Amino acid sequence: MSSTVFSEILSGLYDNQVIPYLGPGVLYDSVSKIDGRPMPADSDSLILAMNGGKPMAPKLMYEFPRAAMNQELKRGRTFLTQFLDKLYGQTKWSRSSVHEWLAEWRPNYVIDINRDTQLQDSYADEEHTLVVGLARIVASAYRYKIYHYDGSSYFEIDNEQVDKKLPVLFKPMGTPKPESNYVASDADYVDYITELMGGFAIPNFLKEYRKGKKYLLLGLPLNRDSERMVMSDIVYGADEHKGWFLRKNPTDKEKRFSERMGFELVDADCQTFLSTVQAAALAAA
Repeated sequence: MSSTVFSEILSGLYDNQVIPYLGPGVLYDSVSKIDGRPMPADSDSLILAMNGGKPMAPKLMYEFPRAAMNQELKRGRTFLTQFLDKLYGQTKWSRSSVHEWLAEWRPNYVIDINRDTQLQDSYADEEHTLVVGLARIVASAYRYKIYHYDGSSYFEIDNEQVDKKLPVLFKPMGTPKPESNYVASDADYVDYITELMGGFAIPNFLKEYRKGKKYLLLGLPLNRDSERMVMSDIVYGADEHKGWFLRKNPTDKEKRFSERMGFELVDADCQTFLSTVQAAALAAA
């Protein structure tokens, strides 16, 4: 990573003009506190965890939403909720280095497509707003819930009650806390992305805040349609130069997509980025 690019990214992050967009790669060093196994976060590891450690058919191993749809049809939607609750709500995981870094400077707005609670834990000692993605509900046309965290607990609020001075954590694919809501199976994604494209999956205050911003895609692969479609709509209204896509050994498909979207490809991963941050901090000390 060149010093010029790094300086531009870091300056934008600290000025809250660059928004961190977190993918499964940010959890690379988070492990179980009981047996040391890595936290299942990416598509393959989630499928294996859901299926008792056994691979599924190749067409199902292609992407977690596809495999989750298969299990939902066989076992019911409740099975997926219980699986994700146990994985992310009940299992104790060590803190990831990326979340430790984020906790130090608390950006105003973070998007996290993972379903764990580490981002929320980073803000557990201060008030914030939590936006959680929903799918396949009939009670409302909107595909999100908004919560206010008062420093000790969450309670649901509406758009008009949002305090715009507080940090915002956006968990589009869900979280077990404060209540279990997930976008996981193909059917969930179809519903969520449809409403995202229609403007019903992002609150109005975020639509305003995101205008002209840039993004740092951290630990986010762009080789599967689900992640790409969600990201494309969430960053709608960004600066013409949308930001940076950090990825070691990207596929040709990822290169073409990121270029078409307006992201600058940076040959780096989360470890490289954090090492650069730490080296810069030591040099400034």
